[in-house]
Amino acid sequence: MRAGEARRHGAARLREAGVASPERDADLLLAHVVDVPLGRLALVDEVSSVEAERYDALVARRAAREPLQHLTGTAAFRHVELAVGPGVFVPRPETELLAGWAIEAARTAEHENSTCRVVDLCTGSGAIARAVADEVPHADVHAVELDEAALAWAQRNLSGTGVDLRQGDMAAAFDDLLGTVDVVVCNPPYIPLEAWESVAAEARDHDPHLALFSGQDGLDAIRVLERRAAQLLRPGGVVGAEHADVQGGSAPAVFAGSGRWVDVADHRDLAGRPRYLTARLAR
Repeated sequence: MRAGEARRHGAARLREAGVASPERDADLLLAHVVDVPLGRLALVDEVSSVEAERYDALVARRAAREPLQHLTGTAAFRHVELAVGPGVFVPRPETELLAGWAIEAARTAEHENSTCRVVDLCTGSGAIARAVADEVPHADVHAVELDEAALAWAQRNLSGTGVDLRQGDMAAAFDDLLGTVDVVVCNPPYIPLEAWESVAAEARDHDPHLALFSGQDGLDAIRVLERRAAQLLRPGGVVGAEHADVQGGSAPAVFAGSGRWVDVADHRDLAGRPRYLTARLAR
């Protein structure tokens, strides 16, 4: 079968199913099946009958809104590739901005203090902790995850990186590090329970709900984070947290209203939507 024909059929099926990026997903699945980088897919002329059958099966699963990353088993995140699958939240491209902020904050702390300690709460797949360890190799990085299934993926992704990974609740994690941390970063659950129907099928039906929903207003985890970050950070340390695009006012207000923080700010993603907050613990 001609590879171009397979790509066109796959994209058409995904488009009909309402997948947001049918052409790119079809190409990524075919590149996965024939085991070539996406950039070299155009050089593939033919696919075998076995490859075509496998490709059709993957396209059918994607059309049923199974996450693309579950089908390929990997997710790119900044400069690293993560293993992902059922039981763990698939890292989104938007979160790379928060990770980038954490990396720059870690570099600043390292420059000022010669050392740097970073804590990643609700680490999930370990994406942010892995990115920090990759780009700030001398940082002392710690991460925690409550869910056992997600923890197994984090263990896989953080193996050999030197990251201190633990299982536990972010509300009580790292008692041994209180008052010594330079950077706390967190991509917490932040979807209001009432927004269930508006969540994309890929997330609602496949991502663990512990990683998605956070009380009636979506801010329960943000409130926990505000308290725990204040305990973990040294005076002058910084915290960053992702939030929903409709929480550009309410999420920073949790920090601004506690009286413990200065320089509370909100930041937009590449589409101009409110995406993450940052704050500095008052000295």
